[in-house]
Amino acid sequence: MGTKDPRVDAYIEKAQPFAQPILRHLRKVVHTACPDVQETMKWSFPHFDYKGTFCAMAGFKQHCTFGFWKGSLLLDSVKGMPTGGEKAMGQFGRITSLAELPNDKTLAKIIQTAAELNDKGVSAPRRKPKQKPPLKVPPYFTAALKKNKKAFAAFEAFPPSHRREYVMWVIEAKTEETRDKRLATAVEWIAEGKGRNWKHEKK
Repeated sequence: MGTKDPRVDAYIEKAQPFAQPILRHLRKVVHTACPDVQETMKWSFPHFDYKGTFCAMAGFKQHCTFGFWKGSLLLDSVKGMPTGGEKAMGQFGRITSLAELPNDKTLAKIIQTAAELNDKGVSAPRRKPKQKPPLKVPPYFTAALKKNKKAFAAFEAFPPSHRREYVMWVIEAKTEETRDKRLATAVEWIAEGKGRNWKHEKK
């Protein structure tokens, strides 16, 4: 049998008036479609666990959200699965009224399909880390390095993370005077083979 968490009751009671019926309805349908679901609170939001992390809902000032831990796997396996979650937490986008939710039959089918994934032990797809854009070294930075052969050679030998730290430190200066001071210090430290945060590195 499933369980309910009194903290979820308190969460719903504190939610915005428009959000309360939405959250209550989602909670009801989740329990109906998956009777063994376990309620809990994670990251200050109501979560429903079923043989592992399952789904969650949340209420904000102007909208609610609802989504599944393995939501991306549901897009190709069940009809009616929303695809508007790119602008909000969860796959159901920004929910502002009950009318924006799928009908109960469709919603229950989505929940049951998600439960089947957990029954089968299907793992959630790993998110690929966002790749940082290629580092662009400003011409003035390169020119300063070339004036010091030792610094230029050391910079070229640095790992990408070290080079990025120095470049970002210099270009993020708010004034030209500060930028020039940082650039001079950077060249000095680089020539000595030091990383940008060498003072905080463990020896």
